Amino acid sequence: MNSSARQGAGKWPAVGKMVTAVAALGLVAALPSPGQARGHGGFGLDQLFEGRPRSHHAAVHAAAVPLPRPRPAEAPPRGTTEEARGEPEIPPATEVPAKPAEHKPSGQNPAEQAAHAAPAAPPVSACRQALTEEIAIAPSIPSIHGPGGCGGDDLVRLEAIVLPDKHRVSVSPPATLRCSMAAGVADWVRSDIAPLTQKLGSEITSLDDYDSYDCRGRNGIKGAPISEHAKANAFDVRGFKLADGRDIGLTDRSEPRDFREDVLHSVCTRFMTVLGPDSDWYHEDHIHLDLMERHNNYKICQWDVLDPLPRVAPLMPEERPADAPPREVAKQEGAKGEGTKGEGTKEEGAKEEAPAAEGDQQEETRPAEAREAEQQHPKSKRHHSAKLRK
Repeated sequence: MNSSARQGAGKWPAVGKMVTAVAALGLVAALPSPGQARGHGGFGLDQLFEGRPRSHHAAVHAAAVPLPRPRPAEAPPRGTTEEARGEPEIPPATEVPAKPAEHKPSGQNPAEQAAHAAPAAPPVSACRQALTEEIAIAPSIPSIHGPGGCGGDDLVRLEAIVLPDKHRVSVSPPATLRCSMAAGVADWVRSDIAPLTQKLGSEITSLDDYDSYDCRGRNGIKGAPISEHAKANAFDVRGFKLADGRDIGLTDRSEPRDFREDVLHSVCTRFMTVLGPDSDWYHEDHIHLDLMERHNNYKICQWDVLDPLPRVAPLMPEERPADAPPREVAKQEGAKGEGTKGEGTKEEGAKEEAPAAEGDQQEETRPAEAREAEQQHPKSKRHHSAKLRK
């Protein structure tokens, strides 16, 4: 049994080799000869496995490329007619690289997306809406944010104030202020100053701006608390210019006192801080106005309306009259006066001692009966003179 199995296992490999050889011979026999291959237009292995071979004419037509015919001699020159020009040359199309798709939040339309993409503009304040060109020429300017808290928002450049009769009062030079401060100055000029200057017989044409926005400490002192000027919340004014050419200085003593007092009352009513002459050494030639916020709306109004100075100051004493006595006689009379005064002093001293002498005299001039009675009764003796001599 075992010997037969070993014999069968030795025969099967030889049989497999024979089958492989027969298959290879059959494949070689199926291939066409070189002549047949040329006659059938290049028969190959691909036709053997794909099926029906292609015809020779189809292969020739596929390989032929048509060429344009030559241009006729009687043809018109190129470019003379629209037909001869042919179609215009089309530039090659270049593809623009596509932008990466942005993530669009769900539930937002394009307008909302644009609003989110662009920075939101600051809202217009109520002061800015009220300060129209019928009140003042004050264009808005960008916000200022300087060192140490200088600057602010809602700023304007006050160039002119428009009076109710449409007449303009220029601010020279233009002042950089907060909108609220600019509105306060405009209302003050329109309501108070314009009527007051009309009492002077003319009309106000210009407002003298001494200082407005300035990033500094109070009174320009280094290290001092920040000034309201640094916040664009203060305005310094020196005076006005009238239509007749007069310059009215608010600190000028030669100007009418009534007018300066009326201006004082108007500014102290409207503004939170008013500083003028006699307030300190820094406001002798101008008036400081601001809208500083304080507890319980506390106000400061320090401005003394000073009287005019004398026209001619008595610098030298008057000349000695011609009929005056000589100076030596005057000196002697003065010495006599001093001596008389000294004598009078002595007389006054004598008068003070007079009661004591008078008491002694009374003691001596008493009657003899009274002295005998005192000798008999010593306890009843008076000590009036002794008390006076103490």
